[in-house]
Amino acid sequence: MPILTASHWLSLHGLLTVVGLVVYVVASHVLQQRRHPSAAIGWVLFMLLLPYAALPLYLLFGTRKLTRTPHSSLPTRAAPPTNDDSTWPAEVAVALGQPRPSRYRDLGVHANGSESLRALLEVINGAQHTLDLCTFMLGRDAVGNAVSAHLIARAHAGVRVRLLLDGVGRLLGGRPDLSALRHAGVQVGLFVPPLHSPLKGRTNLRNHRKLVVADAGHAAERLWCGGRNLAAEYFEGQPGRVAWRDLSFDLQGPLARQAADLFQRDWVFAAGDQAPATGASTAADARAAPVASPGEPAGQVIASGPDQPDDTVHALLVSAAYRACSRIALVSPYVVLDDALLMALCLAARRGVQVDLLLPARSNHRLADIVRNRSLRALAGAGVHVWLAPHMLHAKLAIVDDVLALVGTTNLDGRSLFLNYELMVAFHEASDIARYSAWFNLERATARPYVAQPPGLLRDLGEGLVLWIGFQL
Repeated sequence: MPILTASHWLSLHGLLTVVGLVVYVVASHVLQQRRHPSAAIGWVLFMLLLPYAALPLYLLFGTRKLTRTPHSSLPTRAAPPTNDDSTWPAEVAVALGQPRPSRYRDLGVHANGSESLRALLEVINGAQHTLDLCTFMLGRDAVGNAVSAHLIARAHAGVRVRLLLDGVGRLLGGRPDLSALRHAGVQVGLFVPPLHSPLKGRTNLRNHRKLVVADAGHAAERLWCGGRNLAAEYFEGQPGRVAWRDLSFDLQGPLARQAADLFQRDWVFAAGDQAPATGASTAADARAAPVASPGEPAGQVIASGPDQPDDTVHALLVSAAYRACSRIALVSPYVVLDDALLMALCLAARRGVQVDLLLPARSNHRLADIVRNRSLRALAGAGVHVWLAPHMLHAKLAIVDDVLALVGTTNLDGRSLFLNYELMVAFHEASDIARYSAWFNLERATARPYVAQPPGLLRDLGEGLVLWIGFQL
């Protein structure tokens, strides 16, 4: 066996470094991958220091966007934006490629997990034609079993039922048995199972969207959506374990078609670009949904993730911070902000906007709790009111003045804002925005103010290290 000398190792290291940098540069150019400068620096340093580890990890985790917008097809405005302070959220969303506001009715904002579970099962049981369900996790517990049983019942009744479950989320949920669902005629799709397509760079892309759409395109079309995974801890808890606090809603009307269209696109992607199933919603159906007239409750499904050319939710939040006149209220279980959003929120507070941020005193992710203090210290120093809830709070909510409420699945961290497939629903009706504000005020009433503490050297280094590693994933 030949003996590898130090010079051989250096030569091998240099070769792998060159190969890794070439792969990174070429892939970033061809795929038009836009990264935060810190993330780009992190990858380059990783390639220089540990190319034998960085190159395979980049092939596994390096892809951030799976769609590109050619310069020839960039959207153009039919008319300049208005000066109406109440319409800018919808205008920004449309400029980012999202559908125009559509009508809805009978909005139900769920007060607790029990109410949310009743609404979920009501939507499922009421389906007469089609039923599409997307979730990150399906628990192997009472809630997961109940949802599965109701899906099976609808399939037996002749309803076309489709379940889209994230590949990693299935593992986190305890690997629920899906054979009974398939045997009953439920179409089950797994969204990028682990190591399913590592050479395509999709392994680290997760579908975090949660929605249930019944009878899209029919008179009784309904949507259930929010931050809750379909597991016991998100609804009523388990013996000896208190349920997490979360936020979800249901509604009726044409707005459900936008969610159905989003589900269809995810389904086709997960199924390997197969043809749509009979009766499936199409993008044309979503565009045909009635556009809301002035005075009607209106909303938009805001999709964010690798399937969108822009980071839509992030762009909306940054725009909101600069456009807000009096109040911004934010709720998220995890808060690790990038520089752009952090600066926008700090400037909003400094110019007199009341900015409130509510998060759990301790979340279920220890690393997120460690690194969040960098963002929280900067926010508190700028005058943002940061509140720590005594319980695990899993809700995702953003309220801006009385013109916008964003509710859905997106957390205020890099993974949700830049990597995951996420969705938020934008509500523009002032009376419904007030309902979400009332929910926020009730949750904030139990919280205590966050008190910023200057970090020691070890703490500062630890936060920086976790943030640096986070950019690689």
